[in-house]
Amino acid sequence: MPAPKRQQSSSMLYTLIGFVGLFIVATALAVVLYVKFEDQRRIAQESQRNLEELANSAEWRNRGQIIGTRQSRTTYLGTMIAYIDNLTSLIIGGPLEDTSAEVKSRDADAQAKDALNQAQIYIDTEVIDPNTTGLVDIVSKLRAKLDNTTNEKAALEKELSELRLRFEDAMVISNEKERELAAEKEKYHQQAIEITQKYNELKSLMEQTSDERAQTLKAQLDETRANLRELNQELLRTQAELKMAQSRMRHALEQMRQTEPLPEREAAAFKPDGKIILVDDQTGVVHLNIGSDQHVYQGLTFSVYDGSAPIPKDGKAKAKIEVFAIAKNFSAARIVHSEKKNPIAVDDIIANLVWDIDKANLFVVAGEFDLDTNGIINADAIDRIRTMIEQWGGKVINTISVETDFVILGKPPRVPPEPSFEDLELDPLARDKYEAALDKLDSYKEIQNKAQALWIPVFKYERFLEFIGYEGQLTASGAF
Repeated sequence: MPAPKRQQSSSMLYTLIGFVGLFIVATALAVVLYVKFEDQRRIAQESQRNLEELANSAEWRNRGQIIGTRQSRTTYLGTMIAYIDNLTSLIIGGPLEDTSAEVKSRDADAQAKDALNQAQIYIDTEVIDPNTTGLVDIVSKLRAKLDNTTNEKAALEKELSELRLRFEDAMVISNEKERELAAEKEKYHQQAIEITQKYNELKSLMEQTSDERAQTLKAQLDETRANLRELNQELLRTQAELKMAQSRMRHALEQMRQTEPLPEREAAAFKPDGKIILVDDQTGVVHLNIGSDQHVYQGLTFSVYDGSAPIPKDGKAKAKIEVFAIAKNFSAARIVHSEKKNPIAVDDIIANLVWDIDKANLFVVAGEFDLDTNGIINADAIDRIRTMIEQWGGKVINTISVETDFVILGKPPRVPPEPSFEDLELDPLARDKYEAALDKLDSYKEIQNKAQALWIPVFKYERFLEFIGYEGQLTASGAF
């Protein structure tokens, strides 16, 4: 009996050892698996954090809608980078540097804003906000501006071609007139020769006897009568030809006017210089869309007109304003005069005949002016008007030419009665004063006639004041 008990005890011992070994092995495997699990969980957490940095759960679920179609063999992030590169290339152009999306976006933003600032130079009718205005909108506006410029250029080229044709016609007429004058000169030269010859004949006739003189005079009288009849017939024919030529000329001019009317003489005077962008009725101040970049000066005055209608022919404005503060691209002006029934409104246009954004207008000033409207002619009026025009950026020249932009005419110079002998005794310089007045009047008429012939706008003093917005300043201190 004792031997079987030891055998049974050994079996149990072996079994226990086996279980312990299996437990140790299972525990070791469990520890290994736990370590592996912790590593995988750490990796999963890091991956989750990395994924959340790239996109939250809602963005990741809607990645197809946010990014779009994923390109083959490319991740969604790579697809988005490709789309960003494509968009950046459209803005910047050329091959892109291998940099981050942040650098590419910053470069594209900088160049886009620079392009908007450049476009502002050419699109001067509105203020461009880089935060709200896109490149596509700017390109469309620039295209419209280019189309308008192209159309204006074509119209100007057409007008230039027509003016050249008219100039050539005028040159032909001028050459014909020159030939006619040369013929007249030759005719008068021949007449002078004939008069000299007749004088010599009369001189010799005086030396002849009375009978000889009578016979000679009778023969000359008959010859003169015959020549007179011939000249009279030729004169009648010439007059008839002249009337026919004048009739044809009037008919041709009438046809030309019906075919195409003559250009507006004063078109340059009706060009707006800017517009009202803000009105403050309480302070009596308006803001303009022009500033120091457009050469605006303090004290510059403008006439204000309705923005929905062209500038009237007489220049009568609804209001007068005077600039007192200037910024880079806008300025502020006080309201000098305004109609209560028709107040200043946003988008009203402003104009000044002297001041111009692009160039210095050339003026010719002639005549007599009553600057203070007190009934007394100012002797230094032309010099004072010249000073004002030059302060506002214009130029005044003494002689009229094709380069002249505007002519300002006062009243015709007064000419005193021709001095008598008694007047000369009282004032020895009376003759010089009389001739100087005649010369001024002749110069005034010559300027008036040349302006008419060269199609240059002519403004009387009162109308000139309306077009520069200066009428309300005449009584102010320092006017002119």
